[in-house]
Amino acid sequence: MTGILIEAVGVTKHYGKFAALGGVDLKIRRNTVHSVIGPNGAGKTTLFHMLTGTGTTTGGRILFDGHDVTREPDHRRVQRGMARSFQVTALFLSLSVRENLRVAAQGVSPRQAMNCWCAPVGELACTQTVDEVLQRVGLERLANTPASELSHGQQRRLEVGMALAARPKAIFLDEPTSGMGIDDLDDMKHLIRGLRDQHTVVLIEHNMNIVMDISDTVTVMQLGRVLAEGLPGDIRSDARVRTAYLGNMITGGKA
Repeated sequence: MTGILIEAVGVTKHYGKFAALGGVDLKIRRNTVHSVIGPNGAGKTTLFHMLTGTGTTTGGRILFDGHDVTREPDHRRVQRGMARSFQVTALFLSLSVRENLRVAAQGVSPRQAMNCWCAPVGELACTQTVDEVLQRVGLERLANTPASELSHGQQRRLEVGMALAARPKAIFLDEPTSGMGIDDLDDMKHLIRGLRDQHTVVLIEHNMNIVMDISDTVTVMQLGRVLAEGLPGDIRSDARVRTAYLGNMITGGKA
């Protein structure tokens, strides 16, 4: 179990009589890319909400780095080492790239993040962290550019950078390539693949080329439950997965 960073045990989520999650068991190993796929309505994003604390479970347990975090709020999980990007880009558009990253780095410590009386200089500037992340996401040349002036692909990379600025153990990425053009896809793919050197990546993604190329483990969900799990090659050849979700799309494109 020392290799497991995140574990869900019988996690359920009900909205009235509707079961969005019907008892999910999941183990995510450290320093891997673990992708969660499935058709719309399968429960992928709901599972992300439960794991990261942006939603509360109806039943089951969630363990993170050996701690039971089932009832902990999202900000407490951030302090434990979770970071998340969302399907819809959420940036401070009027701030520069550097300032977006600085705010994210400070956000791990609420006292620093909410301190409006001290200028962001010295330790509060988080210079080393910001410079490292700028290089990691390839936005050094745009450090002083307002986020609103970035291309969509650059904004998505900045959002991943904001997650990295918190120096997390686990990064949850919800469709990071959504809306990207072909030219930006390779940059994002290489960025995500490289994250597992220092982080654990949990990924929701509809682009099957990317999922199959960068994932160590793929979990397939259907109707709020885990349908299948395994190596990308195993998922490609699983008859249940083909029937339920991938079909002929497994060989490429989006599903």
